[in-house]
Amino acid sequence: MNSTEPARGGKANLRDWTLRVVAGRDVEPNMRRVTFTCDDITEFSYQPGQAIVFFLTLPNGETGRRHYTIRSFHRSAGTFDVDFFKHGSSPATNWARLAQPGDAIVARGPRGKTTFDPAADWHLMTGDETCIPAFAHILETMPEGARAFVFLETSGPEGEIAIETKANAEIRWLHRNGAAAGPSDLMFKSVEAFELPAGNGRALIIGETSNVRRQRHALIARGMSREQVSSEGYWRPDRVGGHDHVDD
Repeated sequence: MNSTEPARGGKANLRDWTLRVVAGRDVEPNMRRVTFTCDDITEFSYQPGQAIVFFLTLPNGETGRRHYTIRSFHRSAGTFDVDFFKHGSSPATNWARLAQPGDAIVARGPRGKTTFDPAADWHLMTGDETCIPAFAHILETMPEGARAFVFLETSGPEGEIAIETKANAEIRWLHRNGAAAGPSDLMFKSVEAFELPAGNGRALIIGETSNVRRQRHALIARGMSREQVSSEGYWRPDRVGGHDHVDD
């Protein structure tokens, strides 16, 4: 099922893909990794950091959309991986836990602007557990010598993973130490204390919506332009599903 017809306003609709599950397994930190393929996989093109939108059947029988970033792509095998963060019971995580080889699901995309910018002199990347697949993939595919300053928030040391990169990357893990995930000053204070390097920078901000918006406003107030800050609200407390484009 494919759609590439122009949408209103001259923008192209995102393409739909009928994906098949190849395999599923648990990986650190608290993720369920599902490997997918499709008949037209050779036409699948994306940038590390972009997401695809899964169409899932909800408990009430309706169809819901859930955004998940692509964790890795295996061109020779014709497959790609998506990591689902296991945080309680939800339609997406439940589907991922039960997914078996041969299961089919429709997804749309890829989409998103939270990606590596080769024209930038440096990147600032911040986010919580939900952003680890996106940022790990970006760092793993960054060219040698690219500068990145990365702040990753987790519940504690058990949430950290090893990330291999050729980039000149400074990765700092921030621990909540028992505090619940959600709106807080933890990441905001780190961003406020970060001295913006000289040159053309790019900020990639992902996580809980209010935290993302607060960081975006702070960076713009310090001189970064709106175009230099790519920000996505992946979740909000007490909301199942949903995705916020934080561009205000």
